[in-house]
Amino acid sequence: MLALTLFAVFFVVALAGVPLLIALLATTFGIIVAAGLGHPLETIVLSFIGGVEPFILLAVPLFIFAGELLAQGGVGKRIVEFARVLFGWLPGGLGVVTVMSCTMFGGVSGSAIADTAAIGSLVIPAMVARGYSRGFAAALLAVAGTIALLMPLSIPFLVYAFISGVSMRSLSMAGLLPAIASALALAAVCVWQGRRTGVDRGGERSTPAQIWAATRAAGPALAMPVIIIGGIWSGLFTPSESAAIAVVYGLVVSLFYYRDLDWRRIPQLLLSAFVTSATVMLVIGATGAMAWLITVEQVAAQMAAWVQVVATQPWIFLALFNICLLLLGVFIEPLPAMLLSAPLFLPLARHFGMDMVHVGVVMTANLAIALYTPPVGGTLFVAAKLARVGIGEISRHLGALMAATITVVLLVTYVPALSLWLPRLLHGG
Repeated sequence: MLALTLFAVFFVVALAGVPLLIALLATTFGIIVAAGLGHPLETIVLSFIGGVEPFILLAVPLFIFAGELLAQGGVGKRIVEFARVLFGWLPGGLGVVTVMSCTMFGGVSGSAIADTAAIGSLVIPAMVARGYSRGFAAALLAVAGTIALLMPLSIPFLVYAFISGVSMRSLSMAGLLPAIASALALAAVCVWQGRRTGVDRGGERSTPAQIWAATRAAGPALAMPVIIIGGIWSGLFTPSESAAIAVVYGLVVSLFYYRDLDWRRIPQLLLSAFVTSATVMLVIGATGAMAWLITVEQVAAQMAAWVQVVATQPWIFLALFNICLLLLGVFIEPLPAMLLSAPLFLPLARHFGMDMVHVGVVMTANLAIALYTPPVGGTLFVAAKLARVGIGEISRHLGALMAATITVVLLVTYVPALSLWLPRLLHGG
């Protein structure tokens, strides 16, 4: 079976330490030659180029650059202060502040890595000073940072919209309630941790004057997702145009309003965004080449036949879907994992009559977990570096946090209304 051979070869090559780009291309090329499929090898190059040509992908580097601007431009500390004023009085208050700060900043950046780095540099020292263990502080940050992937400006949502053809307008709203549910679940763990350990019993409630001052300071930052999503939803601009507006807005807020960023740092931020974007685009192109082979050899049809035998009911398919995504995400970052798996799973989901917006949220929520699943994971490494603690120490504190997020993933999976209610409400009127 070609599907089994294809994935077995790819995982062996990838797990051997070969860079993902080379692993994708080598697997595609090797299968064509070894199996004698007879496809012209020039089609690999053409599929690679075609994979990065769609105009909507222009939004990816622009959103990445906007996230770099806001992460370095003082937005993070205003959001943390705003969250502290609102939630710092609760038991486990600093933990709750971390979760809510990550959620709000995720609505601005759309990137889990940027979210974790920007908020972590501000909250980790405060949590350690309050008495939290470095392991728990880092674990909480690594998990909370991934909420950004479910917020309206999520970069994975943008890529999924391109792959699946669903409306970015609907998708941008579909993740909002699951993101809020994730934040509340993690906040509940923080309150439980604060009461159980007595490390952070909370403090006095903020006065209305303090709340107003923090709201006024964070207002321009918090207004960004409202402006961008409002523009997309109203049809004033496309997702690609909204990315350009996000860059301009980020420049104005960081350079002229907060004045925490100067022009001399812009070239370095551009270079950083360029490197990240180039990596993403190369993987998108290589995945496009493999997706072409998967399509012409009817791998999806083979998998559909197998799934129809194993998964006789939609709920069984969803269970297998979640398990496959979680296992895939352990080895591959969310964007490449989505690019690789979506062409395979979307036809199967359509076979069971599932809503493609709901499927996109389920896919993103599952792949977000991989970012903090040991032994690898982007937010896990960032949090470990910021907290100056080992992965093993962080792992000991992940149990309750992962239980909370996996519970939310199961709710999102089996209660489609959690992701579809808001888009349908807004679309209907």
